[in-house]
Amino acid sequence: MLAGDTAQLLHLAARGDKDAEAQLLPRVYGELHRLALNCLSRERKDHTLQPTALVNEAYLRIMGDHLPQVNDRSHFLALAAQAMRRILVDYARRRSAGKRGNGCPMTPIDDHLSVADKDWELVSEIAGALDELARVHPRAAKVVELRYFAGLTQDEAAEALHVAPKTANRDWAFARAWLFRYMSGNGDSSDE
Repeated sequence: MLAGDTAQLLHLAARGDKDAEAQLLPRVYGELHRLALNCLSRERKDHTLQPTALVNEAYLRIMGDHLPQVNDRSHFLALAAQAMRRILVDYARRRSAGKRGNGCPMTPIDDHLSVADKDWELVSEIAGALDELARVHPRAAKVVELRYFAGLTQDEAAEALHVAPKTANRDWAFARAWLFRYMSGNGDSSDE
């Protein structure tokens, strides 16, 4: 198989081809590691989860017992970004059992939302808000995952979602406003 045919490897791995699955990780590892670095750059500085562990855990979650149908490399990376976000949220929820972020420095999500580096409860609330946004406007939630958590540019997010960059930008603006309203308690998630 040619070295550049990642999409073909994804399709074969989804069908259960173990040889294709074995060839897949080395081919996408660099991009997965970049995603992990980006995700962890938004976490507190003393985070115990390392990029390599996040890559491995995300890869295992995606591959699981059976790789879901993946359209292309961009789709695979979108799945990886979503898996990494969920891993970090699960980690934060586990840590919230006795830790609070009283007076911790803030890390901006965007122009309006902030997350305290050690406020695990707030991390969980933001994850819940993003899940609610996904219920109301799934594509906008995907744009947030790809742009904020995976660190993709507007054009890369648009490519991963198979939409025009302007559409991805509108979804990004909508999602930011929606999340701000939701997190502020000033809006009903069903009114948009």
